[in-house]
Amino acid sequence: MGRGIQRAMYTVVQLIGGVWGAGGEAGELVVHDPADGSRVSSAPIATADEVVKAVAAARGVAAEWAATAPAERAAALHRAADAVAEAADDLARASTAEMGKPLADARGGVEAGIATLRQYAELAPARGGRTLHGAPAAIDFMTPQPRGVIAAITPWNDPVAVSCGLLGAALVTGNVVLHKPSERTPATGWLLARAIDTALPAGVLSLLTGGPGTGAALAAAEVDMVAHVGSTATGRAIAVAAAGTGAKVLLENGGSDPLIVDADVDPVWAAGQAALGAFANAGQICVAVERIYAHRDIAEDFVDALVERAAALRVGPGRDPDTQLGPLVDRRHRDQVHGQVTAAVADGARIRTGGVLPDGPGAFYPATVLDRCRHDIALIREETFGPVAPVVVVDSFSEALRCAADSPYGLAATVLTGSMSHAQRAWRELPVGTVKVNAVFGGAPAGAAHPRRASGQGFGYGPELLDEFTATKAVHIEAPGGGHW
Repeated sequence: MGRGIQRAMYTVVQLIGGVWGAGGEAGELVVHDPADGSRVSSAPIATADEVVKAVAAARGVAAEWAATAPAERAAALHRAADAVAEAADDLARASTAEMGKPLADARGGVEAGIATLRQYAELAPARGGRTLHGAPAAIDFMTPQPRGVIAAITPWNDPVAVSCGLLGAALVTGNVVLHKPSERTPATGWLLARAIDTALPAGVLSLLTGGPGTGAALAAAEVDMVAHVGSTATGRAIAVAAAGTGAKVLLENGGSDPLIVDADVDPVWAAGQAALGAFANAGQICVAVERIYAHRDIAEDFVDALVERAAALRVGPGRDPDTQLGPLVDRRHRDQVHGQVTAAVADGARIRTGGVLPDGPGAFYPATVLDRCRHDIALIREETFGPVAPVVVVDSFSEALRCAADSPYGLAATVLTGSMSHAQRAWRELPVGTVKVNAVFGGAPAGAAHPRRASGQGFGYGPELLDEFTATKAVHIEAPGGGHW
């Protein structure tokens, strides 16, 4: 159990049209603890017909919620944040049990989600349109309005923080939401929906659970917008489905974020940053460090220090408070990660530490460092989403920039450098949504960015996310007959 901590078995129910326990005629899905394989949660699988019924029920309450005063919607979101705070410990433990995230990280994700709900509750009432200067006897203005029915399809790797962002922004701007959490974290999604629903009128929030089939049915349904955070393959499928209905899509897809290590930085400090970026949450972070370009002048010392960091990580179940590296989400994902490492070795890379499937239960995978990597191998070109740090040695900062920019993805990038001119070049030239200099994580609250290329489209965070969930209408009013009012 890990320090005597008792684990719950979660039986998830759906919320459709204000009714808990509705639907689920297609059977159930079962989630197992990735640390030991024990059964953690079961959830109903919504059928395509149930999805259609849920959309219709949501459509029935959309107009009333849209007409609710912005201040009232904001107050409801504050109450929702209070309810999530009361359920914080349960949410963190469910997240750890379902996908293996170390408990301290899971608690941090819940705290981030609560802060996001409060942020949107404060920002939304202050938003408005703008007036235009037209004819003297006319009134012209632009005003934001809710889009209507939103399908929110959220990931398993940070299930509370990401969901709170999408749900909070959509709800406070006057939309009704159909939320489908990942099939890997249905209990976490259920506990979150249960908390938020207490603050809302019946039917404003629905919860649908199931696997890829349920998600595909929801993406193809007659909704007004589909908001998704997850893999690039799923994001592309959603975009295709939404093209058939005319729904707006908001996508944050996968990434393969580079880390550039310049010649003038302390290699030991740089290794600490690389280890944090590559191994936090077992590398299962959208903006994890996936590929490293180290300048030849310090590459050897940097890799040696990174190997020490990786080998020193305390591996264990996420529920153990001493754990620094928990399991991957499941064995299928572990097989994919290990397959990429094995292919890299066949392509000439060298494993410096890790890279071996451990014995015993669970989906554990060691922190793995590889050197002698080439920029053109699959491990560098593709997303790994695991605790793997491949290092490519470069001869100049310009070469590092060229390699970092040469990717089908465009989510984020980090540059470690003591040169202001290099920092300026990096943020100007790298074709990604976010550039971080001398810190793999962090940034001011409410930051927002546009992911590029295969990494998605639209703002995923910050005040600008509120704009994604509204449609702007231009209004022109004249007195009849061209006279004055």
